[in-house]
Amino acid sequence: MSEPHPRRAAITGIGLVAPNGTSTATFWKSTREGISVLDRITREGCGHLPLRVAGEVRDFDPPTVVEERYLVQTDRFTHFAMAAADQALDDAGLDRTETDAAPFSVGVVTAAGSGGGEFGQRELQQLWDKGSRFVGPYQSIAWFYAASTGQISIRRGFKGPCGVVAADEAGGLDALAHAARAVRRGTDVIVAGATEAPLAPYSMVCQLGYEELSVVDDPERAYRPFTASACGFVPAEGGAMLVVEAETSARRRGAPVRATLAGHAATFTGASRWEQSREGLVQAIRGALAEAHCAPEEIDVVFADALGVPEADRAEALAIADALGAHGRRVPVTAPKTAYGRGYSAAPVLDVAAAVLALEHGLIPPTPNVFDACHDLDLVTSRARAAELRTALVLSRGLMGSNSALVLRLGAGDGDAS
Repeated sequence: MSEPHPRRAAITGIGLVAPNGTSTATFWKSTREGISVLDRITREGCGHLPLRVAGEVRDFDPPTVVEERYLVQTDRFTHFAMAAADQALDDAGLDRTETDAAPFSVGVVTAAGSGGGEFGQRELQQLWDKGSRFVGPYQSIAWFYAASTGQISIRRGFKGPCGVVAADEAGGLDALAHAARAVRRGTDVIVAGATEAPLAPYSMVCQLGYEELSVVDDPERAYRPFTASACGFVPAEGGAMLVVEAETSARRRGAPVRATLAGHAATFTGASRWEQSREGLVQAIRGALAEAHCAPEEIDVVFADALGVPEADRAEALAIADALGAHGRRVPVTAPKTAYGRGYSAAPVLDVAAAVLALEHGLIPPTPNVFDACHDLDLVTSRARAAELRTALVLSRGLMGSNSALVLRLGAGDGDAS
């Protein structure tokens, strides 16, 4: 096992736009209190579709946080990303004077699964209704998965390493690992994360091909992972962006280190092969623990992928036990996303944000709408649980077969996700 790299990757800023809160403070209040915001979809043009319940971001006014010149050339998922990036940079105490002075020291990495469906649908409707002359020039870029990375870097003048990860839902964790790797290689700051806006009619129709999608119309029963009544997952929009920074750089400028990205690993087991995902997730967990120089018994809480499909839930529960041994049956497990939905690539980044806040507050948030877990897990339900927390494990799997695990340590860590 290699020694920890001296340039540890630290999280110094958190920004988010989620169905249950459009700031870190409101998100954490709702999450720790287990307030479920899943509800019937209200977006125009969606009423006739069999997908009835989702996590919508309703308290978000793009013109108040994004300049007009960027609004007209970007989709809703990029509006979320730009707003969350601004929050994260402010939280990290990085003002424009600092970043303008060293633009090549700041990069951007995002993940996306659905892209700009709302923008694309609008332009395609113009094409078919009125003709090609009525299709705007930004159709060529606004829908694209890399749009958020590009627009954040252009808007803020960042010229460091930039990229986009396409790895299903697990891409959210992989983007953070890419950020940590860039930090290890010498970049001071990476703005990293994922946002999604999959609730436009066109995007929703595309999702209807997923057998794992829940079409139950009762918000309290539509997404209940780890239970006998599990019937799939509920999608969500929104997401989170984090400032990932070299710990030495953060300390030099006096910025608090909220957590360190201590270890990460990823595997691939194939689309909807949930039995095989057990072994894939085990290998990802073991790889992340090894990179973090972390023993299984050091994990204080697990933020689960929580797909809500019986076979997938069973595979995840067994994977936690396999990878963590006897400790895996005692460690607290939570899935706060049951309150606001599973936002594809954004889901695990919101989990990371929740995990950092849980570590800071010594409080494990509950898993709303789940009361009768049928797997051998210490699942935190009903209400938050106070605990002494130093290390968290965040898990994610994609519908196309990606598996990812990330180890977080409170404050200064002993490893480096690289």
